[in-house]
Amino acid sequence: MAALKACIDIGGTKVAVSLSSGNGLELLARRSEPTARTGDNSALARQVISLVDEACAAIGVAPGSVSEAGVSSCGPFVLHEGLVEVAAPNICGGIAGPARGLPNNWMTALLESPLRRRFAQVRVENDCVAALAAERRWGALQGFDHCAYVTWSTGIGVGLCVDGRLLRGKNGNAGHAGHMFVSDNDEALCGCGNVGDVEALVAGNAIARRFGANAASLMQQAANGEAGPQARVDELCRVLGRALYNLTTTLDLQRISLGGGVFWHHRDYLLPRLQAQVTAHFPALTAGCELVPAGLGDRVGDYAALALLAASPASATA
Repeated sequence: MAALKACIDIGGTKVAVSLSSGNGLELLARRSEPTARTGDNSALARQVISLVDEACAAIGVAPGSVSEAGVSSCGPFVLHEGLVEVAAPNICGGIAGPARGLPNNWMTALLESPLRRRFAQVRVENDCVAALAAERRWGALQGFDHCAYVTWSTGIGVGLCVDGRLLRGKNGNAGHAGHMFVSDNDEALCGCGNVGDVEALVAGNAIARRFGANAASLMQQAANGEAGPQARVDELCRVLGRALYNLTTTLDLQRISLGGGVFWHHRDYLLPRLQAQVTAHFPALTAGCELVPAGLGDRVGDYAALALLAASPASATA
């Protein structure tokens, strides 16, 4: 068997690990757990390493034989001595404080430094940047040079590509459009400390806090024609749709691929409503920008990490 590589997907809800032999899109021995949020701020990195070791045991290979890791992680990122730490609002409870209800006081979660002690090679990217790379390589954004990937899940994340180049920014945080303000609503606290940003208003965990019903229930009630839930979902789509409109007009995009648990499981209901929010305004800038479901479906997170291992850092920018 060829040398195996670790594909690591870190989200606000779960951490998933698979092994790749380099054989196309084949992923082996997938393991997943709820994201670690208790203990000290090295807990997340320890969880990742433990899951990799479990995956190795499942197929009978020595953990030490896996020497390369691609890490697709929710952000934002903070660089400490040039290495990535995660300052994710849905993981680190110290950012917004006790009002947010997370069971820790972390300002960051250690990530790259512990992983570099375990693996000889580590590449870390924002999860939506990595998902965008995967969608451009294998999914719904193949052939598009002006495009974005957007996840509507526990949080709201975006990966951006203009003129064929993935955008990263000074700390790898380009695309954190979930923390832009598009409304005067000031009733919802985001884990980043903002009150009333996009993520605070429409993210999966925000829906439960705001409406007392989980996202899946609310979406299903709306799809069943219940007037109250329909009005709430229309408002959610208006808020996220404004963010998508802003991205489209700012970056002159051709196509936006959408994924994430909230969107994916209700995509037939949500997609036309989001598309309408974009195309209803200023057609000189929005005409020709199409919203589509992620071509990699609900596996986009797994393939995001694989995309980091399938291309060198230099080629991934093209």
